Amino acid sequence: QVQLVESGGGLVQAGGSLRLSCAASGRTFSSTGMGWFRQAPGKEREFVAAISWNGGNTYYADSVKGRFTISRDNAKNTKYLQMNSLKPEDTAVYYCAAGGVTTRIKDYAYWGQGTQVTVSS
Repeated sequence: QVQLVESGGGLVQAGGSLRLSCAASGRTFSSTGMGWFRQAPGKEREFVAAISWNGGNTYYADSVKGRFTISRDNAKNTKYLQMNSLKPEDTAVYYCAAGGVTTRIKDYAYWGQGTQVTVSS
């Protein structure tokens, strides 16, 4: 059974940092792209960042560019999202996704359950 499990979410003040992790089990994702999405209350799920299979290419939503960094460790079957200079508008449930490297939700076959990130002002 394929599982993606996010961790690292929590409550942080504006300007602070968090590091999200996504651990995969059940299969290796070392040859596929992976991404992060988020969904704020009352809003649609949106693309945050994506990384190619070898980490050579990364992509970011304009709203997080320069503040967030996506990375992966294929040996650990894990990927990360380092979030710096957090803003209240970053508050959302963050989802790990695997199987794609695009901004489109439909391109990702596997999803985690999500981890809550709350940024207080």
